[in-house]
Amino acid sequence: MGLEAWFMDTSDEDQRKDHKMEPNQPASLEDLGKLGVFYRKLNADIYESDPKLEEIRKDQGYSYMDIITIHKDTLPNYEEKLKTFFTEHLHTDDEIRYVLDGRGYFDVRDHEDRWIRIATCKGDLISLPAGIYHRFTLDETNYIKAMRLFVGEPVWKAHNRPADDMDARTKYIASQH
Repeated sequence: MGLEAWFMDTSDEDQRKDHKMEPNQPASLEDLGKLGVFYRKLNADIYESDPKLEEIRKDQGYSYMDIITIHKDTLPNYEEKLKTFFTEHLHTDDEIRYVLDGRGYFDVRDHEDRWIRIATCKGDLISLPAGIYHRFTLDETNYIKAMRLFVGEPVWKAHNRPADDMDARTKYIASQH
């Protein structure tokens, strides 16, 4: 199955619920592509030796890699980190995540400032462009294991919205026209 994404409702119920509208309003890979979101499906069972992953890393220059497991038993300051991840923000570099196990949601803003929720699961590789407003949360399983990829040294700094005057944001907006 491919990636599933949809426009979100405005309920402030538990962030880990799916928040689909009634009726559901799906967002396509094409919709996401227009926002600069890149997606590939890979075989997470062979991530340590996957030639497709190696090819992507080489083509994109992803020289740095580590693995994060987000679960209350593995991540120090779990509740605090989840709140941070779910606060709307942007980065000065692309955010690249490859889901090795579990599930989670990446929410991105479209051109009309509506939230699109992207459901990710094992095998999904997603890249969010520098400067796009986004946030992350687990789903109701409360678990994800993901590879974080970077070009060069990792920069973990999140810039919470509003950050419209930042170079990464202005470049992102300019690339969308």
